[in-house]
Parts: sequence; C-alpha cells; structure tokens
Amino acid sequence: MTNHKQYKIYLSPPWQSGDELNELKKALESNWLAPGGPYVELFEAELKKLTGRKHCIATNTGTAAIHLALKSLGVRPGDYVICQSFCFVALANPIAYLGAIPVFIDSERETWNMDPNLLEHAMKALADDGIRPKAILYAHIYGNPAKVHELKQVADRYEVPMVEDAAEALGSTVDGDFVGVHGKISIFSFNGNKIVTTSGGGALLTDDDAIAEEARSLASQAKDPTNGSLHLDIGYNYKLSNVCAALGISQLQTLAKRVESKRAIFNFYQQVNEEKNILISTQNQPGAMSNRWMSAFLLPDGETASSLKEKFENKGIEVRRFWKPLHTMPIYHPQKSFVNGVSDVLFEKGICLPSGLGLSEDELKLIKGLVSLIQKP
Repeated sequence: MTNHKQYKIYLSPPWQSGDELNELKKALESNWLAPGGPYVELFEAELKKLTGRKHCIATNTGTAAIHLALKSLGVRPGDYVICQSFCFVALANPIAYLGAIPVFIDSERETWNMDPNLLEHAMKALADDGIRPKAILYAHIYGNPAKVHELKQVADRYEVPMVEDAAEALGSTVDGDFVGVHGKISIFSFNGNKIVTTSGGGALLTDDDAIAEEARSLASQAKDPTNGSLHLDIGYNYKLSNVCAALGISQLQTLAKRVESKRAIFNFYQQVNEEKNILISTQNQPGAMSNRWMSAFLLPDGETASSLKEKFENKGIEVRRFWKPLHTMPIYHPQKSFVNGVSDVLFEKGICLPSGLGLSEDELKLIKGLVSLIQKP
C-alpha cells in the first residue's frame, strides 16, 4: 500500500457547499450510474449557458477534452502543434498521443502565460521552414487570463486555430466575458483540486457544429448514430458519468461564491506581504479578472522555492513549486522551442500557497506566520 504524506493543511482540497449530497442521492436513486445521462446533459447545458458557447461535450478528464480537441482539428502523426511551455504536462501529452510534434513557447512576465511576441516569432520561423502548425494550445495559468486578444491576432494572421486551456480558470473573465470563449475550441477541467469539481472530469466547448459532432462521436467510441454496432473511427471512452455530473451541477451553483472566496484568500496573502513587498504575483491585463484559483507567487532573491517548500512541509503545510517548463522535460527533448528565460525563473522562484476554500482563520494565521519569515536578501 502506498504511504501518502499527511498534511495538516492541504494545498487545494475539494470544498463542498452542503448541497452535493442531495444531487448525488437523486443520481443514485435513479440508478443511472453509467457514462452519459440526464445530469450530464444538464451539466453541459449549464456550461453552455455560463459561457454562451453553442456546444459542450462533458468528458471524464480535462486531458481527454484536449485530446478530442486536437483530433477534431485533424491533428495527425507528424503534424506540428504550438504549445505553451509553462503549464502542467497534460497540455502537451495529447500532442504526443496523436504522434504530432510540439513546438514550445515561453511565457511573458505579466500573466506568466504564452508570450504573443514569441508566438509571432515562432510562427514566422516555422512559415519560413514551410511548416504550418495545425493548432495553438495556450492556457490561463493558475486562473490568470492570458493575453487572449494579442494571441488571437497572431493566430488569425497565420490562420491557425487556437485551443484555449481554461482548466484552471473557470469564473475568470476578460472584458466581462468568462474565459472559455476565446478559442476555436476551449476546455475546462473539473479535477478534485479545481474551483468546481466532478471528482474527475472535463469539458470541450466550441461554436463549430462539425467539430462538436466529431468530438461527441469520438468520446463515445465513434459509434454510428444509426447503427450502434458499427464504428466509424478509432474512438475513446471519454464520456463523463452521470453521478460525477450530478456533483458538478451542485458545485456550479456556487461558482460566484467560490471565486469570491478564492480571491479573498489571495488578497489575504497580498495583505501579509504589503509591509515587506517581497512576494511577486501576476499583473492582470486591462479588463481581465482572475479567479485566483491558486495563490501563486514569486519569491525574492535569496529564497528558493525548494527551501521554502521544506520549511512549510516541516510544519505540516502542503505548498507546491511551479511546474518545470515543458521544453526542458526529457520526454520532450529535443523539440523546437522559442524561449526567453521567463519560465526558468518561474520554476526556480515560484511557489503555490494553500488555496483551499475551507481554510480556517487559525490555519491562515499559521500560514501568515511562515510567510512573514520570508526576508529580502
């Protein structure tokens, strides 16, 4: 049996509002326990209503949604796909599933997301080599909206569709619109640590009828709609379960409260930091609002993420370092990459502090004491 480290305070555990059991009980009583079902349809309808998108396909993971997105865009072995380097590895892995080739793009300093200037440079360099990528994969890191308008301008100029990874950014907005509307295809994740969870799940959203039809078919083993024993393609078992969707429906009803609470936790850390002004956070672009899913900061010179992580964990508090840039991963080396060094700094200096919605005042005081010990060199 695996020994799991026990923390007194976890990084981002699930939080229940108290109504989840009612919906789960209804799902169990209906005996509709298989993938698909009325709660899945309702969950998809609520996500369409939230974002204003035409189509939504609920999936069993966010990674599955990315995989479906790329395959629905026609990505095949040997194709090139632009991918953000500073992100969880699940963004890049579906590129490999399809035998395609990732081209990694570094981050800009303000939002820590894909750098539009580097994207422009990459697209020009690839075009000079006679390469036209099949898709651009970018993300909203830790809930902080990317520079979506600048990225879209580049994508439109080179006529390459964008896949928007909004896995961590449900409830974040740009110019008053929820994220999840800025890509040809957008995806969400509802993993256990996300702001809204289905325990494990995701969703693909698009306004394109053909893409939606293809993705929905592939998620259901590509069955012929008129002949269930005939399969038209190599499909996948990617549908969300009815029980998981019931949990998601309940959690979605409190999204506004969850965003407010996440932002309050982030503001608490900001207030702790005010006197010393040593922790650095993202700078929101004009018109953008982050859900602050994760309270993430850069440490000052003289303090490394690994050393601070040890101090917190010695007190039973889970914190997490930022991701290792994908272009430096052995599994993706060597690959084409366009870098500026920003993601290397993020990895070295970045730390995620506890951001769970159930944090008590006593727990916050304990964390505050440790944060206060951070000193400028």
